[in-house]
Amino acid sequence: MVPGRGVKELWDRELGASRPRVVARRIQSHEAFVKRMSFYGDLNGHQGCVNTIHFNPAGNLLVSGSDDKDIIVWNWATKSKEIIYHSGHLDNVFEVRVMPYTDDRTIITSAADGQVRVGQIMENGQVTTRHLGLHNGRVHGLAIEQGTPHVFYSCGEDGFVQRFDLRTHAPTKLLLCSSFLGNGQPIRLNAMVIDPCNPYHFSIGGSDEYARVYDMRNCRWDASSTSNQPMNIFCPCHLFGTETVHITGLAYSSTSELLVSYNDELIYLFSKNMGLGPDPQSVKLDANLQKLITPQVYSGHRNFRTVKGVNFFGPGNEYVVSGSDCGHVYIWKKEGGELMCMMGADTHIVNCVEPHPHDPVLATSGYDTNIKIWTPVADKLCPLPRNAKQIMAANKRCREARARITLSPDVVMHVLRLQRRQASTSAESRPSSVDTDSDEDDDDVFAFFRCFLEHEQSGTSGGGSDIRDCTVC
Repeated sequence: MVPGRGVKELWDRELGASRPRVVARRIQSHEAFVKRMSFYGDLNGHQGCVNTIHFNPAGNLLVSGSDDKDIIVWNWATKSKEIIYHSGHLDNVFEVRVMPYTDDRTIITSAADGQVRVGQIMENGQVTTRHLGLHNGRVHGLAIEQGTPHVFYSCGEDGFVQRFDLRTHAPTKLLLCSSFLGNGQPIRLNAMVIDPCNPYHFSIGGSDEYARVYDMRNCRWDASSTSNQPMNIFCPCHLFGTETVHITGLAYSSTSELLVSYNDELIYLFSKNMGLGPDPQSVKLDANLQKLITPQVYSGHRNFRTVKGVNFFGPGNEYVVSGSDCGHVYIWKKEGGELMCMMGADTHIVNCVEPHPHDPVLATSGYDTNIKIWTPVADKLCPLPRNAKQIMAANKRCREARARITLSPDVVMHVLRLQRRQASTSAESRPSSVDTDSDEDDDDVFAFFRCFLEHEQSGTSGGGSDIRDCTVC
């Protein structure tokens, strides 16, 4: 939709030349809507970091899960709690979803305790929860099968993808995702998404550089080794074979484009013809292949300190959205990667940016204990923050500086624990404004790397735990 065409669109609608919903979608995809995104209100109720937020299919409700292990169902428009209940999990809740076609009464959850659970809301408003299955490690990803109120999938740090059917008593292990290096090492999975154009295809990503696409019809349904062969993989050429990055977030567009967010790297958009085939070991990255695989890149943010998601935004997936370690939400134009909007949304880190299923509304959450709602209600177009270039430059310096430092996982884990404790201690005295000053960002940056170097020189160890203990609040 070109500038100045909005009046014509509305006129055509009044004359019956365009359907109202088509006109609404075109208007909502206009840049003016994105550049008018502004703060609508807080949702207050959790007592810990809010790790997951999702709208119900109708979009009138929002569900959230937190370090406090509670699940809250919100009427986001009135900023009120509809239902709050304890999930039954023993550790931080990482994912929550409303099952479709259940009158919003069936809610599935996963958490750091490895459990997958379901909550059933009764007619009297009471909620019963029960254990559905277990992974050997944290469970960051849930994906719902299209068109059914019964079937969904989970992926965990044990490398397994499990299939759940609420009509049965036990899940099925669909496959075990293993390293391509041939050492049998499971890939610790962070994300799983199902292709909306082909419900048999799904993509998973985790502790290496490859986004793997599988066909459910080719899986043996017993997690045998022969079911571990993907039908395709996606990876930027410069990350191919690096073994130094991992995937934190995935999203499919309505046309099967795959969006991939990397830890302390950038976000990449792959079209279907950019796949490397089923086995990276057999791929020869010559000049012709590198020319073919040129995904769109989205930059400026930083994704290091938590496991962040990534999403499309707009009625036709016209935009890409992500949180950042600098406490901002970034909105890029999908075509070309131009940064359209940058909103201060957390006093520390934004982990989740959840688009409304129909309307130009965003929900965000992170280290803060509340959820923030954003709508296009600003009177004027909102420019980027005055210090946007400084913030993005600081994010880039951090990323590049870390790439030059070689530290053991134990050291990094210990440093991040110290940093997280410091952030928790200072949170009470920190200003409530969501705007982040670039000078504070620089101070955090320099303190962070001084801490890195000091602990590297002293040889401090974290005791052999998993580094990702500190990458989810």
